[in-house]
Amino acid sequence: MFFERPASGERAVLVHLTIASEDEREDPREFEELVLSAGGDPVAFVMGSRSVPDSRTFVGSGKLEEIAAEVALHEAEIVMFNHALSPSQERNLERELKCRVLDRTGLILDIFAQRARTHEGKLQVELAQLQHMSTRLVRGWTHLERQKGGIGLRGPGETQLETDRRLLRARIKSIQARLRKVQRQRDQGRRSRRRAEVPTIALVGYTNAGKSTLFNRLTGAAVFAADQLFATLDPTLRRLDLDEAGPVILADTVGFIAHLPHKLVEAFKATLEETVSADLLLHVIDVAAEAREDNIHQVEAVLEEIGAAEIPLLQVYNKLDLLEQSPRIDYDEAGKPERVWLSASSGAGCELLVKAIAELVGDDMVEEELQLDPEQGSLRAALYRLGAVAAEHYSEDGVAHLNVRLPRADWNRLMKVAPEPAPWE
Repeated sequence: MFFERPASGERAVLVHLTIASEDEREDPREFEELVLSAGGDPVAFVMGSRSVPDSRTFVGSGKLEEIAAEVALHEAEIVMFNHALSPSQERNLERELKCRVLDRTGLILDIFAQRARTHEGKLQVELAQLQHMSTRLVRGWTHLERQKGGIGLRGPGETQLETDRRLLRARIKSIQARLRKVQRQRDQGRRSRRRAEVPTIALVGYTNAGKSTLFNRLTGAAVFAADQLFATLDPTLRRLDLDEAGPVILADTVGFIAHLPHKLVEAFKATLEETVSADLLLHVIDVAAEAREDNIHQVEAVLEEIGAAEIPLLQVYNKLDLLEQSPRIDYDEAGKPERVWLSASSGAGCELLVKAIAELVGDDMVEEELQLDPEQGSLRAALYRLGAVAAEHYSEDGVAHLNVRLPRADWNRLMKVAPEPAPWE
């Protein structure tokens, strides 16, 4: 890497400005949580307001002196801005403040780099970092001379900066090729699930809404879950058997955040396609968050950006244990589940969520009363394997009478390989 990531516990001065010309403003409290999630040690928080950002240093000269004073007072090693800075603004700020400067995008990239566990996740983070860094290489080489003409001064044809840019472009192409291979592998897995007609349900939501805790509660998995932003980065898939609707695949995905950097959305395209290809989205919402409605809108905006806005969605209002309310299901005018209130940490209301999921993905269910002759024992065994037999009894002539309920996809698949049973007379 051309620039090392901040070590854990670096003393940081945080900067947040309210820009009058901006329609959507960042949350300073969320910014502080991001810094803590990255392992930073906030020692001062400089706040202010401007009508428009300064083109050279983003902040005005007076605010720049205030930031410099805080850096000197606390011996801070880095200044973090809760805004997107241009490469020239970062360079000018570092020159004035005599320390490293990191903007909001760089901070989120750093957190992602710390959280990545799988090979794919690390590739995606590196790609986003390199794309972000490509416009900022000049910061690392301001001390080097440009090419010069004249006898004895001619170089190999390119400056160190140009060499690094060329190497960086080559590395980006290499990573993109490897990610395309990963994407093909994921597509193959999704095609297999579609052939088997197993519905996929993806957990989506704002970061730290409790998706992984809910995922673990429903599937019995041991996915890392913590009270911090972006605890989950790599997607995890598990099978979940629903009594009323048969097996489904549950996918835990990366959390969203306000103004998620576009480079990350692009880099994580293969991961986010688990969301785009899902049959049902569970939008997990922190019911106790002060910015709950804003968070909902931000998630909906990202779903719109990645092309998942038309997928059926069930809202899951999580962390109900923080409020004095009972778990419940809210239904829409058509009588379909629209919202489930629960607590993933305590498990209260999770059975209601399973019921709501079964109602949504199990709409197309077959309920039949069948009679099977003794020679149709293989079909009877297949129905039992699918958990489709609700009741059974035998007549005196040895014919089995079954009440069955199963998804139409399973029924159609059985009818292709088994002789059609006679209806129960």
